[in-house]
Formats: sequence, structure tokens, C-alpha cells
Amino acid sequence: MFNEKEIVSRILKGDFRAFELLVKQYEKLVFFVINRLVHDQQDKEDICQDVFIKVHQSLHTFQFQSKLSTWIARISYLTAVNYLKKNKAEKPTAYPENIDNYHFTDESPEVELIKKDTASYVNYLIDQMPLQYKTVLTLYHLNEFTCPEIEQITGIPEGTVKSHLFRARKLLKEKIEHDLKN
Repeated sequence: MFNEKEIVSRILKGDFRAFELLVKQYEKLVFFVINRLVHDQQDKEDICQDVFIKVHQSLHTFQFQSKLSTWIARISYLTAVNYLKKNKAEKPTAYPENIDNYHFTDESPEVELIKKDTASYVNYLIDQMPLQYKTVLTLYHLNEFTCPEIEQITGIPEGTVKSHLFRARKLLKEKIEHDLKN
């Protein structure tokens, strides 16, 4: 079992093998958080590396007031958002005025399902969502964070996190239902 306090203590004493264990434990989490926000593979890898550098440099400030995974996910999220702000090409999209009538594509689901399997198709739909929606969906459903943990990671109030989850699920459901009718 992964003992957070023991690993952090060993890392703070200069044990690089302990840091290697930390990286192995949380590399998938970091990648999942960044993967939903950034599209370029090289940039994803660079940001992941940057996250672990920040974790190593800031580990002495971690006070175990939250889970280590929540703290690392927050660093991942903020690092990715900062990247997006600096690189306007992948700037997070603002909410469209008509968010309730938001449509992803006019392609039929048959075309999409032929290209991809069902899971890939759902991931494709999530990727087309506004940044706030795909962030909370990813953290909640794929990374299994709770709403309070998502609030800690993103800084979005818990009520807004729940609202984003509800709207994102509704959009996803409506899009899938719409595509299945065509």
C-alpha cells in the first residue's frame, strides 16, 4: 500500500527512489487531467514533466490538509490552464450564449461509430465540450474525485461543480440521443 506520509518524508530527506515511487503512483492521474485540456502530444508530455518538477519543488509546503492526489491534481490542472492561457491557439472556449442548444457536430453517429468505438466516441464528444464541463466530467468520472475535491483542484465552488456536472451530462445525453435518432 502507498503510504503518502512515509513517501513524502523520504522525498524531503532526499530519497530519489521515493520520488520515483510518487511519480509512478500519480503519473496516470497527471496525464488524465492534462490530456483533457491539452491536445498536442509533445505539449502534454512537457506539461506532465513540469508538473512533477513543481511537485518536487513544492512538496515541503504540502501539509496533508487534503489527499496528496488532490494536491497533485490541482498542480496538474493549474499548470495545464496556465499553458492554455499562454498559448492562445488552444485557449479555453467561453460559454456559448446558447449553451442549452449547443451542438457538437452535424455528422451522423454512424460515421463517428465507424471511425471509433463507443468509448472513443464519448471521449470525442467530451473533448468538444466547453473546458469547464470536460474538466469536471474527467475529474469526477474518470479520476473519481468528489465534488469537494474538484473544488480544491479547480477553485470552482462546489455548487458550480455540481451544476457543471449536471449540464455536461445533460449535453452528453442529448447529443447521444440526437445522434442515435439520425
